[in-house]
Amino acid sequence: MIVALLLTCLFLALLYHYIIHLGRNERLIDRIPGPMALPILGNLQTWNASPEEMWYYFRSLMSTYPLLKYWIFGIPNIFICTPDHMEKILNSTKHIVKGYEYKLLKSWLGEGLLISKGMKWQKRRKILTPAFHFSILKQFVEILIEEGNRAAESLKNTEESVIDDLLHFTSHHTLNAICETSMGISLQDARSSHEEYRHTVHDMGKFVIKRLFRPWLINDTLFNLTSMGRTHNKYLNILHSFTRKIIAERKLYHEQTEWRYLKHFENDTGMDDEEVIGIKKKRMAMLDILIAESRNHGLSDSDIREEVDTFVFEGHDTVAIASCFTLQLLAEHKDIQDRVRKEISNVMQENNGKLTMKALQSMPYLEMCLKESMRMYPSVPFISRECSEDVKLYPYLVPKGTTVHLLIYDLHHDAKIWPDPEVFNPERFLPENIKNRHPYSYLPFSAGPRNCIGQRFALLELKALIAPVVYKFYLEPIDYLKDVSMKLDIVLRASRPIRMKIIPNTRV
Repeated sequence: MIVALLLTCLFLALLYHYIIHLGRNERLIDRIPGPMALPILGNLQTWNASPEEMWYYFRSLMSTYPLLKYWIFGIPNIFICTPDHMEKILNSTKHIVKGYEYKLLKSWLGEGLLISKGMKWQKRRKILTPAFHFSILKQFVEILIEEGNRAAESLKNTEESVIDDLLHFTSHHTLNAICETSMGISLQDARSSHEEYRHTVHDMGKFVIKRLFRPWLINDTLFNLTSMGRTHNKYLNILHSFTRKIIAERKLYHEQTEWRYLKHFENDTGMDDEEVIGIKKKRMAMLDILIAESRNHGLSDSDIREEVDTFVFEGHDTVAIASCFTLQLLAEHKDIQDRVRKEISNVMQENNGKLTMKALQSMPYLEMCLKESMRMYPSVPFISRECSEDVKLYPYLVPKGTTVHLLIYDLHHDAKIWPDPEVFNPERFLPENIKNRHPYSYLPFSAGPRNCIGQRFALLELKALIAPVVYKFYLEPIDYLKDVSMKLDIVLRASRPIRMKIIPNTRV
């Protein structure tokens, strides 16, 4: 009886599978090449591998199929890694809805700029654009430079020392920087709430990849019943409570100062540091711009929290990863490191030993190194879009509603575009080498309508963090990147900590 029942269920499942695949969309998907899929499960059997194994599995797939299909249960996924296909998706004003994995961040980020869509996304993008205007960035750069100097100072206690976890070191300082620029608060303050917030931010992102590796937990109801779900919700409460408290305090400050500083957030004209009703003027933060715009566009405190949380999520981990890999690459390439140090030294001499925004903009070779580092190790190795209409990715037609994953890492390691792609060569980004390259062959900050709004901010932060460290220290590798495995995650992760030796530059 039980055997007969199981056979009946199996027959019905297979019948359902084949009926489904007779539909138009499924027939179009089935024409696209890809690994063999099982009925019902699709390619889910490969999902039992470790994150490290999955990383290299997808690299091998993309070397075989520059465009492929991959089924998860009955859900088709398309993977692409060529410039023409990237342009087709990213340059469109229609395919701007993010893929389903971003929904796993919604409980933390709400519908902030990263996740929102349609008119809401357009409105938020318009509101937030002034936050990255040159005049505002100048104020933020002061904070970034101070944090870079703190990073270098934290390493000056010994003649020679080892950074045991390079990403942990860079992440500590990028989180400080993004919290001060986005919320106007310093995590340097020795408060227990600040330390709790710091640790929770670092841990929170881990839940996304854990849920992706357990497809049955993508459902929120099932997830919340698990111990992982309960920990996740505890972290959410810590993060949201902290942000709400900062927003309330900041709004109270502006009420007490009669909103006068918000009227001048674009040029800060006529304002000084005099105390007003006993409260000293605070540095401008992205939060202030959101509060100012809330009076004109009706943003609620919840709307503001969404964007502040999005700034923190997007603005600390990605920059920490980029600075980690750049420092390691400089450590492994002494000749390039020496050239960067010479450039920084010359700029420092011209600016009386201090960094300024103009000084950071006068480091073209360091910028080339950063760009090459982000080519080899893009902080976000893939992004996803949902097709809002049928799209032709030659020679195949991808139907409306399909999720397309754009594999930036594989694009950046395509030997047809980047000869010797595993070689660190900053001169790839000399003007004469850039001009004939496909505009969608290099995408560390995405491209098109939904490109990264903070890319200029990120480059300035990277320079402000790396320049003082390279200026004051010689970097030597303990681990080498060729020996470090990567693992599948929503951002690029090494499978283990990367160690580096630092030796003070006695000539400074």
